Amino acid sequence: MSTDHAPSGAPPLRLGFLRRLKWWVWFTEIIRPSDLQGTLVWAGIIGFCGALTSIGFRYATSLLHKLLTRSNEPGLAESFIALPWWARLTIPALGGLLAGTVLFIGMRWHGGVTTADYMEAVALGDGKISTRRSVVKCLSAMFTIASGGSIGREGPLVQLSSLVASIAGRMRHWSTPRLRLLVGCGAAAGIASAYNAPIAGALFVAEIVLGSVAMEIFGPLVFASVIATLTVRGFIGPDPIYAIPHFQLHSDWEIVPHFFLGLFAGLVAPWFLRLLHASENLAGRVHVPVFLKMFVGGLVVGALAIFRPEVCGNGYSAVNTILAGHWAWQLVAAILIFKVLATAATFGSGAVGGVFTPTLFVGASLGYLFGIAAGHFPGGLTTNPNAFALVGMGAFLAATTHAPIMAIIMIFELTLDYQIILPLMLACVVGYYTSVSIEKRSIYSESLKRKGAGDYRRQLAELHVRDLLKPDPLTVSPTARFAEIGEKFIANRFNYLYVAEGHRFVGAISLHDIKNYLNAPELAELVIAGDILREDFPTIPPSATLSEALERFARHQGERLPVVSEQEGHRLVGSLSKTDVILALAGSARQTTPAV
Repeated sequence: MSTDHAPSGAPPLRLGFLRRLKWWVWFTEIIRPSDLQGTLVWAGIIGFCGALTSIGFRYATSLLHKLLTRSNEPGLAESFIALPWWARLTIPALGGLLAGTVLFIGMRWHGGVTTADYMEAVALGDGKISTRRSVVKCLSAMFTIASGGSIGREGPLVQLSSLVASIAGRMRHWSTPRLRLLVGCGAAAGIASAYNAPIAGALFVAEIVLGSVAMEIFGPLVFASVIATLTVRGFIGPDPIYAIPHFQLHSDWEIVPHFFLGLFAGLVAPWFLRLLHASENLAGRVHVPVFLKMFVGGLVVGALAIFRPEVCGNGYSAVNTILAGHWAWQLVAAILIFKVLATAATFGSGAVGGVFTPTLFVGASLGYLFGIAAGHFPGGLTTNPNAFALVGMGAFLAATTHAPIMAIIMIFELTLDYQIILPLMLACVVGYYTSVSIEKRSIYSESLKRKGAGDYRRQLAELHVRDLLKPDPLTVSPTARFAEIGEKFIANRFNYLYVAEGHRFVGAISLHDIKNYLNAPELAELVIAGDILREDFPTIPPSATLSEALERFARHQGERLPVVSEQEGHRLVGSLSKTDVILALAGSARQTTPAV
């Protein structure tokens, strides 16, 4: 080491500074922090904040519902049962008018970010969600849900959680793959908050939205879902959202009716999907303002509610009643028909919300009716219609979403009963294969296709290093003193610090290279960056492919590589994160399935 060019008369290094630097070196040697760990921490923060927004939306919707109906009943359906016929007719229509007016006015506002849809933000890959438009959509959804529209609240819950992630990512200047993943974490937190089902929330985003279950993607999704679920349980309680009946197979032969239940759900699901798409297309051909469309949609729901008020809301109360076996099969069949029509009217009018919970209601109704019929099958098998309703929820969910793994896990999380696993797995898989052989589109695939999910996966496969690099990496000059080097290591939590002379890359300093000077302050005062840099530090050109970058990382222990342009005199143009490369490659590896 040469020190003849070291600065003279430098002030002595502060004892507190050396202690902090020693602690940081010790911490990195023990914990070995990485970008993936940092992503996991942010996933937990997003899960917590997303759960808080979900809780706030629930309370706001409940308050608005009480203002509209002047009812203190615990559920939407119960409130409408207690109302006179004219109130059942007018409240959904008024809610549709108010929700449509909010959309009509609010969606005219334009800003730098134009999308308010979390699926679109993930499918297009930028992960940027408009705050203003998201608030407008959620406010509109609040009017629809509070007034009894036949739509689920999971849509705005997911929207708000995803918005939290998008805002955090833009403030932190995350790369596109990381922002895309963490918006997905927000969506997983929203699903988990809505259904108290953390694994299903993570699988929903992994299977349907991101299209990958690579551990680098699935791990943060699970972490966000778990934190969100724990947060919601802390505020609302640990009770399951549905009152689940006890399930037990009395004979192995009882699995046979569940096979046919899956087949039945798979045959019905495509027609349910086609009805929803037809109602949407029909409304799209009517050229009137959206508030008029949503007023008519609410009016249809109100007219149906005059005869069967159970059609109002997302179907949560009705599912609980079916699972408890309190309705005769004739009543279940009538409510099922009315509910499907109400859902088609609400969905087709352009209302903001989810169809996940209404889909569960349809599955429960079909399963219950099938269970009643199965009791008359030859063979004398003992069947429980309530248990068939539970399996029917999973089978119909798998058939409509084309995500059987997610459907199996969700119903299992709702029941926590291992006895249901065998018939549930069989019915979900049979329902999925039957549905996909008739209708290639799932309940979400057409929307994702319109939003460019396939295009973005192709773009990911064609990415190069220049597309993922982070410009203006942190550097020091070759003459930087030890104190400046140490402060930058502490402040920025990097294991390597790049050394550049002007814009020319010279080398890099490892955090562990300065360890030997921490117990010799007098020697450290004489050290400059040029004395301890590694000149043979690996670099990568901007034109390299991501596969080449991953191979380069396999031979390098660091989390980042300097991106150096050889054509411009070894110019340092940015840095590349290994996590970003892994996330981009995982996102481009989705297999093309009949679902899209």
